[in-house]
Amino acid sequence: MADQETKSVIVTQALHDYTVAHGSPPDPVQESLIAMTLELGGVSRMQIAPEQGAFMTMLTKLVAARFAVEVGTFTGYSSICIARGLAPGGRLLCCDVSEEWTSIARDHWAQAGVDDRIELVIGPAADTLRALPHDPPIDLAFIDADKTGYRIYYDEIVDRLRPGGVVLLDNVLWSGNVVDDADQSDDTVAIRAVNDHVAADERMEAVMLPIADGLTIARKR
Repeated sequence: MADQETKSVIVTQALHDYTVAHGSPPDPVQESLIAMTLELGGVSRMQIAPEQGAFMTMLTKLVAARFAVEVGTFTGYSSICIARGLAPGGRLLCCDVSEEWTSIARDHWAQAGVDDRIELVIGPAADTLRALPHDPPIDLAFIDADKTGYRIYYDEIVDRLRPGGVVLLDNVLWSGNVVDDADQSDDTVAIRAVNDHVAADERMEAVMLPIADGLTIARKR
């Protein structure tokens, strides 16, 4: 492909604040969750950005998702966003391994009024996904957990995904390290591998977006 001038703008803090201000902002429950998660220290960076959450709510609505799956729940911001976008009677299955962090999620699910549509399973996500039946199929899934497990989670989900359903993979740019050949850490290598796998997967059509730390949207053909 011939070189061409980039069409993307470098997002400064001012532009980021502008984009958040001109979308659906976090409500008081989400603001509370952001503040409580920040108190956890460095791990708070695992929480998705507010504009990504708003985007995920809208996408869930656009897909008319009735059955959604989340791999990696942390303190619950993304699950609130997905649950709020579900079609009437819809449900969200959350997979995580931490009772501590998901206890914060449970509290805020209740505050947000979405706890009745969320099921949390504590344990290895690969086992939880493998135990899922193929009917009902998954309409939408979000993967945001241990990076070395992404390939397993993706394949198990896609196998159960309905035609037209979507899988979202978070952190696909990995702070820009995916293009740093000097970084051969396990997580970076795993992210590169799953990115290549999704791009080559003939079952899917995909787009990688520079939202937050990179978000891939893959739709089943």
